[in-house]
Amino acid sequence: MMNKQGFDLWATAYDQDVIVSEEKDEYPFAGYQKNINGIYSEVMKQEKADVLDIGFGTGVLTTSLYEAGHRITGIDFSSEMITIARKKMPGAKLIEWDFAKGLPSIVKEETYNAVVSTYALHHLSDEGKVRMIEELLPLLKVGGKIFIGDVAFETREQLHACREPNLHHWDSDEFYFVADELEEALRGTCKVTFHKHSHCGGVFVIEK
Repeated sequence: MMNKQGFDLWATAYDQDVIVSEEKDEYPFAGYQKNINGIYSEVMKQEKADVLDIGFGTGVLTTSLYEAGHRITGIDFSSEMITIARKKMPGAKLIEWDFAKGLPSIVKEETYNAVVSTYALHHLSDEGKVRMIEELLPLLKVGGKIFIGDVAFETREQLHACREPNLHHWDSDEFYFVADELEEALRGTCKVTFHKHSHCGGVFVIEK
């Protein structure tokens, strides 16, 4: 798993690497822009929403929301990515924090119309993802939703089918979403809907 130093070093090349992978329709970023656009469109149904971004990176999604007038709070553990994002969003509340440790108290003191996360939560174990979602649910305002765009598959079989031809660069330290397993783990806690946007990516919409 890439550590903080690794993400700091990757920060300046991250956006271009994503573009190359997406244009080739390859793992891991096939469907990336559809995921980003899908979440953006959903959040934009509201005006001046309070938005929390978990693992915002260089701010690809949240910069667009920030420029549209939404209030942005975000956490990320890469100081270099935060520096890049802060130049785009000088008025946003950007916090250096490792979300693998849970949420910082300053974030839990507020409530949000939307919680978003793109290509970040796959660094948590499957159990860790469930714990994170359970920690986020109480932070939603009435009608609020969680939107997660990431490397994701409908079933474990689809994940394995993607893994086999990509073994040469498959990251075995990452834990990719499997929709039917996540839905089962959260059954009775919240509603989970998965929108597939490529062979290895999609968006989860989670609501109370």
